Amino acid sequence: MAIEFAGLFGFIAALVLVLLRVPVSIAMIGVGIIGVLLLEDWSTANYVMASLPFEAIVPYGLSVVPLFIFMGVFASYSGLSENLFKGIVAFAGHRPGGLASATIGACAVFGAISGSSLATCATMGRVALPEMASRQYSDALAGAAVAAGGTLGVLIPPSILLVIYALMTEQSIGALFAGAMIPGILAAMLYIVAIRLQVWQKPELGPKTERIPWGERVPYVLQMWDAVALIVLVIGGIYAGLFSPTEAAAVGAGGAVLFTALRGRLTLDVLRKGMLETASMTGMIFLILIGAALFNFFIEASGMTQALVGWITTQGFAPLTVILILLLFYLVLGCFMDSLSMILLTVVPAFTVVTGLGYDPIWFGVLMVSVVEIGLITPPIGMNLFVIQGVSPTLTIGKVSRGILPFIAADALRVCLILFLPALVLWLPNWLGLG
Repeated sequence: MAIEFAGLFGFIAALVLVLLRVPVSIAMIGVGIIGVLLLEDWSTANYVMASLPFEAIVPYGLSVVPLFIFMGVFASYSGLSENLFKGIVAFAGHRPGGLASATIGACAVFGAISGSSLATCATMGRVALPEMASRQYSDALAGAAVAAGGTLGVLIPPSILLVIYALMTEQSIGALFAGAMIPGILAAMLYIVAIRLQVWQKPELGPKTERIPWGERVPYVLQMWDAVALIVLVIGGIYAGLFSPTEAAAVGAGGAVLFTALRGRLTLDVLRKGMLETASMTGMIFLILIGAALFNFFIEASGMTQALVGWITTQGFAPLTVILILLLFYLVLGCFMDSLSMILLTVVPAFTVVTGLGYDPIWFGVLMVSVVEIGLITPPIGMNLFVIQGVSPTLTIGKVSRGILPFIAADALRVCLILFLPALVLWLPNWLGLG
């Protein structure tokens, strides 16, 4: 048996284990260790298993992960989400479907703070769902709006997935953040268009609410100052060259704690819970990174990625055909796996193939995260659908799944635009000198 098939069988074995609900970190660690033992002599395997776990989590750049998680956790505790939602509702709530559109806007802003889709979905769901229920909004539209809006947390910077992709492929975090900015804004706009089209056809899905006079909107807007300040400080500081992404993450974490204290919500219990939540999420991600390091070493040692690139080259596939096959693969995989698992399990072979075809790695990173994001709302296993059900048990998966279809269509349109108009991703990094 050719050694390349060992890598292929290992990849299939890891994928099957994950689909059988084995934690992705355990699946990759197990397959990686067995694969290394089969391919290498004992002394080499022993060295790899002793050194790779340390090397996987020691890089200085990884310090942004717990810091951005910390920032998102305390942004949630500070009540930023409530003020964001109320401020945007003051301007858009009186329009048909206005509360759902305001939810998308608030998710976009909060996602830029938390960097996590699940955190954005859970936090905004607690705020927006009761408001929409009290205004007689359709359960399907309300749940789907929050689930779809939550996906913006993995695309609009700072995004944990973009950070992980950058570190695993040795790309610039700043360039990826800049590249994702326009697609992230486009995603929010297309979601709002999807909402407007639905309520245009069936006004009863999202009834109009009472219009707030202009003079009464000012207090609501002023309550959003801390969220806006935190975003400008973190993202603006990176692009202005005031500090590095790691320093920006530290500034954001400190700012989130400060705003929590200014709102009178920083108690010892909140501090303890926030630190435990940050440690738990960081530990989970780092364990997956250790598994990915062992698994990817085995895949590279087998020569599978090089063989795959060579096979694609000899078959004469058009580069666009290869990209479309990869996108279809991620769409199908997204129905059964979470986004972080997908990226860590597949990024090395996919990155090797795509860059070997001459595609820009920044463009591919944003495209990849955009497609992976769709998996978060794709039935039957879309993670955000289950988060919505957890936040509001009256919303069944069936109801939310029916309401999510227009948002999936909006995502498909956005992916096509990114695919055929790479400038949507590459213009801003190049203009900022990050490309």
